[in-house]
Amino acid sequence: MDFSGKTVVVTGSSRGLGKAIAEKFASLNANVVINGTSETVLKTESEFLEKGYRVKAVIGDISIDENARKLIDTAVSEFGSVDVLVNNAGIVRDKLLMRMTEEDWDSVLDINLKSAFLCTKAAVKPMMKKRHGTIINITSVVGLMGNAGQANYAASKAGMIGFTKSAAKELGPWGITCNAVAPGFILTDMSDALTDEIKEKYIAMVPLKRAGTPEEVADAVCFLASDGARYITGQVINIDGGMVM
Repeated sequence: MDFSGKTVVVTGSSRGLGKAIAEKFASLNANVVINGTSETVLKTESEFLEKGYRVKAVIGDISIDENARKLIDTAVSEFGSVDVLVNNAGIVRDKLLMRMTEEDWDSVLDINLKSAFLCTKAAVKPMMKKRHGTIINITSVVGLMGNAGQANYAASKAGMIGFTKSAAKELGPWGITCNAVAPGFILTDMSDALTDEIKEKYIAMVPLKRAGTPEEVADAVCFLASDGARYITGQVINIDGGMVM
């Protein structure tokens, strides 16, 4: 795969899964625009620039419309276009339903789902002009099967699946594909916070008997953005070692 001349926007990409996705695209010669809510994203930008990658960082909470539009406008002004949008930004606020606050619910739905809507809305304008583009939404197996203590997170990820399929139907006539990737138990900063007991519980549910890596998710995302996936749209691809089947 070669993304020379293509511009990729990856939200929530200062660390973890988003960073791995952004770096994979950059290593395949794409222009990459990364995003985060703190100056950590500037450190990631410096790290990428030192490796010779073409990258631009944008700080901002993309659950706010102005910031989402700024992210896409920066990609266009810096590199001339937006060819691929990866909606990866996400947070967790895990609590049992009875203890979950309204703020816990709203913050997760805003960052995980509303930001995808706002960034997609902004990105499809330049994509429609070219009658070509790719949108990839990072959902989760939790959005397919649910999980106790994650009602807000599961709702946001299930909502992203519905959003993906609706966008695929709406944007298909413009030559724009929209797919989702649903990671299972992946070794990230989020999983590092889990106890060994919980990690073992999740791995026991995986037929391949191991956790996945951010790089394995990034490989699938890059494939969906490549010409090899040009006739794939409206699909949810599980990257979960067989956890959900």
